[in-house]
Amino acid sequence: MTYEVYVHVPFCLRRCGYCDFNTYTAPDMGPGASRGDYASTAIAELRLLRRWQLGHGIDEPAVSSVFFGGGTPTVLPPRDLIAIVETIGELWGIEDGAEITTEANPDTVDADSIGALADGGFTRISFGMQSAVPHVLRTLDRTHTPRNVAEGVRAARGAGLETSVDLIYGAPGESLDDWRASVRTALALGVDHLSAYALTVEARTKMGRRIAAGELAAPDDDDEAAKYEIVDDMCAAAGLRWYEISNWARPGHESRHNLGYWRNVDWAGVGPGAHSHYTLPAGDGPARSLRAWDLLHPRAWAQRVRLGDVPWADSERIGADEDVEERVMLGMRLREGLDLAEIERVSGHDASAVADELVHEGLVERARGGRLVATRRGRLLNDAVIERLFDALL
Repeated sequence: MTYEVYVHVPFCLRRCGYCDFNTYTAPDMGPGASRGDYASTAIAELRLLRRWQLGHGIDEPAVSSVFFGGGTPTVLPPRDLIAIVETIGELWGIEDGAEITTEANPDTVDADSIGALADGGFTRISFGMQSAVPHVLRTLDRTHTPRNVAEGVRAARGAGLETSVDLIYGAPGESLDDWRASVRTALALGVDHLSAYALTVEARTKMGRRIAAGELAAPDDDDEAAKYEIVDDMCAAAGLRWYEISNWARPGHESRHNLGYWRNVDWAGVGPGAHSHYTLPAGDGPARSLRAWDLLHPRAWAQRVRLGDVPWADSERIGADEDVEERVMLGMRLREGLDLAEIERVSGHDASAVADELVHEGLVERARGGRLVATRRGRLLNDAVIERLFDALL
């Protein structure tokens, strides 16, 4: 059994024009919700979650992965992030060799802060690089430079930390050559891991409003597909293989946090808007698991924690059909693939005919043990592959 903890830090120095995440630029958002005392509220939530788990017959094992996301976790001082990790160890224990990651905006860390994180038990940093091309960074409203990224990766490697960079493709005005330059620059850093995500634009963001006004071009599906093929080829040539649709790594350097999420393990989510997932004990009704999510606004979240309550906005129990849907959606994103025999057993339906069709069409391959693995074409058409499996299994 695997257990992970995700900590959401909802602060940024500046909001990027494309960002639709739950982030805030104001440093003071009231008691317990401000940058200065955020860690103490997150620690209090961890204690409330542990109490809730034990009260509901859920006794999780030692933590295998801790991941700080945001926002920009590194706007908090290293001592705050370390204090949260230490509390996780106190409450559940942390496995030997556990992965402890923080995301970092390259202009919020330096050699000293990275060294402090390494000394405090962190093992990995994921840098939000997004692009190596200045005009693309400006379009994305990013404030860092390629030099910031290189200095951060160098400092992290010098401190003995594993490194990853995140890239975004499909920004307005980004050419194929721009994208090749970004991937080439990222790989030249010698990172262990690379994530690449297609730009999605929400209407309520600054970029969404600019696109609606005709100031910027909307992302193009064919352009993004071409860029996916480029990053897949370039990563493979550099020794990084895909292990999840949007993630590539040197063998043995896959993100445990990512794998745990896509394998649907148990995890506790801490912080405004964070999601949690728990397998329910046998005998706890027909539901197989529970999904819950924290209150979205930091002020409301902190107020609930101060009252001594787990700060969930709501929760839902996952029944049999939803469980099958989740297994299919998650499994078909992974290189290890979907266990067809197991999903047929759980659903009570035979999907072999649809599987044969998908193989014939070049969308999936049959791997060891009869698992279905998406081909590159299947990765690009992943939603359609999943819908056809749903039709057979539900």
